[in-house]
Amino acid sequence: MCAIFGFLDYKGILSNATLKKLINALAVNAEIRGTDATGISYVNGENIVTFKKAKPAHKVKLYFPAGTKAVIGHTRLATQGSEKHNYNNHPFEGKTDGCSFALAHNGVLHNDKKLKLQYDFPETKIETDSYVAVQLLEHQNVVDFGSIRNIAEEVEGSFVFTILKNDNTLFLVKGSNPITLYHFPEYGLYVYASTKEILEMALLESGFAKCKRERIALNEGDILKISADGKIEKSQFEVQEDFFTPYRWHDYCDWYECNEFEEDDVILDDDIAFLCYCFGVDEKDIEILLDYGYTLTEIEDLLLDTDCFEEALAQAKTLLDEC
Repeated sequence: MCAIFGFLDYKGILSNATLKKLINALAVNAEIRGTDATGISYVNGENIVTFKKAKPAHKVKLYFPAGTKAVIGHTRLATQGSEKHNYNNHPFEGKTDGCSFALAHNGVLHNDKKLKLQYDFPETKIETDSYVAVQLLEHQNVVDFGSIRNIAEEVEGSFVFTILKNDNTLFLVKGSNPITLYHFPEYGLYVYASTKEILEMALLESGFAKCKRERIALNEGDILKISADGKIEKSQFEVQEDFFTPYRWHDYCDWYECNEFEEDDVILDDDIAFLCYCFGVDEKDIEILLDYGYTLTEIEDLLLDTDCFEEALAQAKTLLDEC
């Protein structure tokens, strides 16, 4: 589990100090979903600038120059590729003939190695599964609705992608993982984070809690484009059914009618009990992860890798004890 967060400031009336306070509040509150690394990307001139460190957000100060219009951020819980090698951490940068871009991903991709072999991508020291999305965009040599639709339909697993182009165009790509987006028309500001709770706490701490805003709905299969001038366009991709695995518990439950949980869903005791039955885990451990901020879909992904599950559980117990 990781978190994504960021903003796009299309009116330019907010001070740099206010925006830095906002992005740092977002990062620190997003830490509940990952403490292994923290990073941001933004545009300076026509260049993508990325800053990231293998530290939790509360130990990192995030800066960007005055006039910055958009920032995408990420806090990481490492699942593939050690966070000690900073090149494995998000966001990742890429280039096409027409632009440069940065990409951050929340989720787990299961077919990254297969795609690298299929397209004969060049070897890279980056081990993170997310990086294949950058390679797919570079392979298509364009960043637009069509190319993003293609990667969303080719990757297998859970995801939300955020992509920032060097002209300050922001794309939000909603797979099965959560994202909440607010618009503040008075200030010309879009702000997003993985969950409503992260976003609300950050807005409270940065002075935006009482400001008028509207929530912009993002459903699974949506690709949202926000231009540098604040204009929104939307497209869709075809949601792929989960790839087959004998451990996909909801495939074997006749009464279970949906195959994902969003952050606002009602979670029933029967759902937790059935998950525990299928994977042989303790209900208390599942409840700890839920309290920490995981969704059931994310917990299910962790259960497919025992080491990842145990690492996430240990981290959740430590941070919850500290609270």
